[in-house]
Amino acid sequence: MGSLGSVDCDVLVIGGGIVGLSTAHALSRLAPGTRVVVLEKEAGPARHQTGRNSGVIHSGIYYRPGSLKARFAVRGAAEMVKFCAEHDVPHEVTGKLIVATERAELPRLHALVQRGRENGIPVRELGPAQIAEYEPEVRGLAAIHVGTTGIVDYGQVAARLAESSGAEIVYGAQVDLIARRASAVAVRTTSGLVVRARALVNCAGLQCDRVARLAGDDPGMRIVPFRGEYYDLARPSLVRGLVYPVPDPAFPFLGVHLTRGVAGGVHVGPNAVPALAREGYGWGTVRPADLASELAWPGTWHIARRHWRYGAGEIHRSLSKRAFTEAVRRLLPAVTEADLHRAPAGVRAQAVLRDGTLVDDFLIREAPRTVHVLNAPSPAATASLPIGREIATRTLTTLRTA
Repeated sequence: MGSLGSVDCDVLVIGGGIVGLSTAHALSRLAPGTRVVVLEKEAGPARHQTGRNSGVIHSGIYYRPGSLKARFAVRGAAEMVKFCAEHDVPHEVTGKLIVATERAELPRLHALVQRGRENGIPVRELGPAQIAEYEPEVRGLAAIHVGTTGIVDYGQVAARLAESSGAEIVYGAQVDLIARRASAVAVRTTSGLVVRARALVNCAGLQCDRVARLAGDDPGMRIVPFRGEYYDLARPSLVRGLVYPVPDPAFPFLGVHLTRGVAGGVHVGPNAVPALAREGYGWGTVRPADLASELAWPGTWHIARRHWRYGAGEIHRSLSKRAFTEAVRRLLPAVTEADLHRAPAGVRAQAVLRDGTLVDDFLIREAPRTVHVLNAPSPAATASLPIGREIATRTLTTLRTA
């Protein structure tokens, strides 16, 4: 590898989102003195999934008991609140409502009550009158109140993690070559910088499968990007806190919800539609190479066959503001089209297996001198501190056994 310069370290982390920065933060605390370098292709941290979400500190109520998501979300929510308090990051534990608007949703709502209790989460069941006490403008047949949910700006959290990690963080550093040898891993960026490390951690989010292949590993999955489209509510006084629908268990998205942010505004969304690029934040962003990669993966076609009705509805709501408004009106009847103003979208890095399975939990795979984080779904930001420790622990084991 030719280079404009080189750096030697113990651990190299690719990806400056919240999971990569949490990993660097954890390494400095679990093994003080470990030399860590983080490579981030953007000009600053948290420019993609971390900085483009609704900013919810999730409770963990939705997740299968015993799963990594459930364990890390419950633990991570408490740790996130503590971290924010210690580092002066604005946050609030608001609680949230999950509201059933149709009778067919009531069994699923009751199942969530049981799941929450199994996960150790305090929940309170509400009738219509009690819903109105929390949210006067929201209508529903029944609801549950989840007291441990909160809100934060994860971009600010990522910035604090970067400051306190002790790692050397290199921005504008897009990786284009990885050479793994018995004694070390060498990574080159497009600028010609070479970093040599004893271990590599892949936290590249939307690009994680590509980084895995650059390292010579078959990830066994592909990232299929879904764009989450949001609106801002022009009348934020309509919503006091966080209001969610009962999710459809057949699809790994929570549906359009209402989220009051730390700055006081209310986010409405997200709608979930296929993105036409890995970083496709609008219908006008199309990258043929990204599309070709998605369409060449058999799992993409399996998804299309299984979920085309759901997908068609999401696309319809993406293209029709009236249809999107009607979806919101199920929870908030007072809202009008004029109340909704387009807000920046996000893109979710959804890992899809060859058979079309949408990976629902964290997916972490190890290879010689390498740890790949191949799926970090919601609640990755909430759970970033314990997830970072998990990844750091695996990486330190790799260092000891290499």
